[in-house]
Amino acid sequence: MENLPKILNNIYKKEELVMRNTFLKFVTLLAFGFSTLISGNAIAHDNKQYTIGFAAANLQADFFNFIKESVEAETSRLGHKSIVVDSGGDDAKQVSQIEDLLVKQIDALVLIISGNTDGNAQIRKAKEAGIPVITVDRNTTNPPGDSFIASDSEVAAYEMGMWVAEKTGGKGIVGVIQGQLGSTPEIARDTGFENAIAQFPDLNTVEKQASKMWSRDEGVSIAQDLLTRNPEITVLFGRCDALAQGAAQAAKAMGRDDVLVVGFDGDRAALQDLKNNNTLLAATMTQQTLTIGRNAVRFAIDAIEGRYIPSEMLYGSTLTTPENVDQFMGDGHP
Repeated sequence: MENLPKILNNIYKKEELVMRNTFLKFVTLLAFGFSTLISGNAIAHDNKQYTIGFAAANLQADFFNFIKESVEAETSRLGHKSIVVDSGGDDAKQVSQIEDLLVKQIDALVLIISGNTDGNAQIRKAKEAGIPVITVDRNTTNPPGDSFIASDSEVAAYEMGMWVAEKTGGKGIVGVIQGQLGSTPEIARDTGFENAIAQFPDLNTVEKQASKMWSRDEGVSIAQDLLTRNPEITVLFGRCDALAQGAAQAAKAMGRDDVLVVGFDGDRAALQDLKNNNTLLAATMTQQTLTIGRNAVRFAIDAIEGRYIPSEMLYGSTLTTPENVDQFMGDGHP
C-alpha cells in the first residue's frame, strides 16, 4: 500500500494527458471546420493572386516534405502561387533565400526555421519588408512570427513516455537520439518524455546524443555508438522517425532484437514499417502534418488580407503502433 499514492498520481497524470490531447484534437477539428468555412475568403478573387513563399529547413526530411506538399497543394487549390526554397539546414543560406524571396515580391512567408538558429534574422528580414510570417514546427519570440503552427510535442512525447513505461513495466535503460539541440521540437520532446519516465524510478535515460540533420544515417551511427557504450540499453527513442528507423536498423544489425525502438512524426516510411511489422520500430506519434501545412497557408492569406489569426496553434498527435496504423495510411494521414 505504500506505493498507492504514486500509483494514483501516475493515473491522474495520464488522465490529464489524455484529456489535454483529446482537447487538442477537438480544437483542431473545430479550427479546421472554421477555416474550411471561411476559406472561400482566401480563394483568389477579382484577379487577386498572392505569392506565398515557403522556406524549408531541410527537404531531405520526410516530415518537411509532407508539409511542403500540403503547402503547395493548398496554395494551388485556393488559386494562389507558391515559391519553395530549401536551405538544407544552412542558416546563412536560409537568410539569403528569404532575401531573394522578398526580391520576388512574395506576399507572405511560411517559414520552417533552419538549423538550431533562433530565426531572428529570417523573420526580421520579412518583417522589415512588411511581409507576414507564419512559423511552422520551430518557434521564435524575438521577434515572433505572426502565428506559430505546430504539434504540441511536449504532450505527445509525454504520452510516448507513458506508453514506453507501460510496455517495459516501468523498468529499463533509455538511450535518446536527439534532434538538433536548441530547436523547438527537441526541447519540447525532451521535456515531455523525461517528465513521463521520471515517474518510474527503474526507467532511466542513460545517455543522449544529438543529431544535426534528423537523418536516418545519423540514427544508425548514433544508435551504434549508444549501444556500444551502453550495452544495458533496452529502449531507444529517436526524436523523429528517420532517427528511430536508423536506430532500429542499427539495433537489428547488432543482434539487439530486445531493444524497444520508438519515434516521432508519423512519416510515410515509418508508418509503412509499422504496418509491415518487420523492423524493431514499435511506435511513433503521428502528427497532423497535412493539416499544419494547409492551415499555414490559410493563416498566411488571412494575415495578408488583415483578418484575425491566432498567435499560436498547437495540434494533438496520435500514438501509432502496428495495431492502429492502417487509419493513417495513404489518404488517411491527417
